[in-house]
Amino acid sequence: MTTNLFERASDFIWRNARLIERRRFAFHFLDGQKSSVLAALRPYQNPDGGFGNALEPDSRCPDSTPLAVMTAFYILDELDAFDDPMELRACDYLETITTGDGGIPFTLPVINNYPHTPWMGTDDPNPPASINPTADIAGLLLKHKIQHPWLEKAVPFCWQAQDPGRDGFHDILPAVQFLTNSPDAERAAPILQAIKDTILQENLVIFDRNTEGYVKFPLDWAPAPQHIFRSLFSDEQIETDLQALISAQQDEGGWPINWPPVSTASECEWRGVKTLENLLILKHYGKMS
Repeated sequence: MTTNLFERASDFIWRNARLIERRRFAFHFLDGQKSSVLAALRPYQNPDGGFGNALEPDSRCPDSTPLAVMTAFYILDELDAFDDPMELRACDYLETITTGDGGIPFTLPVINNYPHTPWMGTDDPNPPASINPTADIAGLLLKHKIQHPWLEKAVPFCWQAQDPGRDGFHDILPAVQFLTNSPDAERAAPILQAIKDTILQENLVIFDRNTEGYVKFPLDWAPAPQHIFRSLFSDEQIETDLQALISAQQDEGGWPINWPPVSTASECEWRGVKTLENLLILKHYGKMS
């Protein structure tokens, strides 16, 4: 079963995914070279050090944006390549968009000049700092023990922006990325527990993968057995979601997305990303053997 699944997904990726996803796929599953992924990531970095050029497919903006930097850092993280010069150049860029609060905005007005999904735009000429993606980026830098002046402001912002009662997936996960990598584990522990309680009490997990709309399933919260949120789910719940994820693969080998894309090209790019992410989830849970 999983062999056929893998072959179909592989065919989908080679036919449809971007170069960077094809090379990430080769790195994870075909003994591809880390250097090949880095070479594909480099063109997304702008002269100012930030990343853009639709690396985050929901925005077709060529200019540097916070979410594109976050996306690039997650790719560097999966490669264990935070020693690449791209990282420090991006940190220098972050200093140029940091607000007086010490964080960076979720989005920037320049995105409005290009096609984008509605949630990526902003009417605010000076958007405020946001825990998403400030805490994601700060958490990854802490994880890899990177020292940069940007963190001197970002870390205090991430602590004061903690709100265990928040109910948004895209705010909770950045907070957790920061908290799990903070050197102050004692301070982080009660906040992490409160976040876990919120997820359960506010019913932020959908267990039926037939549910339509932008919802999150157990494996979205716990994409690997070692993830901090794995303890929220029973073995049976995880196994049921794994089987449902396998069943959700479409005939041509890819997985769909559950939000409206900005364009046909964007949808194809996202499906390449999603297909690779789902293969990695199945690999982490031992379903690719």
